[in-house]
Amino acid sequence: MITVGILTISDKGAKGEREDKSGQVIMELISPLNVQVTEYKIIPDEKEMIIDNLIRLVDELGCELVLTTGGTGLSPRDVTPEATKEVIEKEIPGFGEIMRTIGFKSTPHALLSRAMAGTRKQSLIINLPGSPKGVRECLELILPSIPHGIKVLKGQGQECGKASR
Repeated sequence: MITVGILTISDKGAKGEREDKSGQVIMELISPLNVQVTEYKIIPDEKEMIIDNLIRLVDELGCELVLTTGGTGLSPRDVTPEATKEVIEKEIPGFGEIMRTIGFKSTPHALLSRAMAGTRKQSLIINLPGSPKGVRECLELILPSIPHGIKVLKGQGQECGKASR
């Protein structure tokens, strides 16, 4: 079982001015997997709050996977990637690259996403887009690689060159 923390990063969502549809899509897509959602939370676009929550989810709650949605664009309040960079130990550029590639098939604006991923201890942290459509497209694409990545982080993985399908 994979323990999961979900953070929706949205000023309007945190104030209750917008329904969190992106977080709902995450819950829907991961539900068929062998996961336990340890925490789901909506927080504002505040860098220190994002940092504190990412650290808490991994270091204190032991989440093996942390999925964020929102705050990856170009607006002055979009600081999720910067907060993530401050807490990760290793960056995993492939996630951001493939998410931008798949998103670009729907809209050229996907190139403006700064979503990223990385590891902290034996946990995987992945920034997803803030729109429900973007979350669905990206998470459906990357979801198959996540269990293997977590196994490798824990020293339990097989050779990475072998497909696990």
